Amino acid sequence: MRAHAIPPRELCLILTKLTVMPHSKGRMITKISTVIALIGFAITGIVQAQSPSPAAKAERNMTIKDIGPKPQSFDLENATRSNTNFRTTAWTGRYLQMTLMSIPIGGEIGWEVHPDGDQFVRLDGGRGRVQMGESKDRITFDKEVSDGWCILIPAGIGHNVINVGNEPMQLYVIYAPPEHKAGTIHKTAADAAADSHH
Repeated sequence: MRAHAIPPRELCLILTKLTVMPHSKGRMITKISTVIALIGFAITGIVQAQSPSPAAKAERNMTIKDIGPKPQSFDLENATRSNTNFRTTAWTGRYLQMTLMSIPIGGEIGWEVHPDGDQFVRLDGGRGRVQMGESKDRITFDKEVSDGWCILIPAGIGHNVINVGNEPMQLYVIYAPPEHKAGTIHKTAADAAADSHH
């Protein structure tokens, strides 16, 4: 038998009617049993409403694989938030590339310059500090960013994003044109620094 949730307003009306009805000792036990059953139905409904569907669970646990330039679609915010690698290429096309990044507490992407490509960066978790300029000692842009903020980096401008929060900084990056070899996964910043293909 499948339990159906009773809407909270209807449950309150039923409970109100039960409490104002005259009762004997036997009816009181029945009334208490009914109240307990109604509360159980209400809790079941709340749990069912909060439980994700099997499809949503599968989506949440899916592993993103770079299949570009083939068409692709996935829950980007969830993939970005659940990524634990320093860098994972999510999709590599002919003219652009998307990577997911997780920067540990106190970590940073590292100062870099892409002479031939623009970048779009969006934070989906954590707090960061973005710096841009001609060089590390000639910074002309310095700003704190947080969940929901984007960073637009013009080609040829040096830049770095530093995690200044108390949790990993989760972000995704769009490079145009692609910057990394398709299918690249760097588990740590040291892996990224050692990779000669980026």
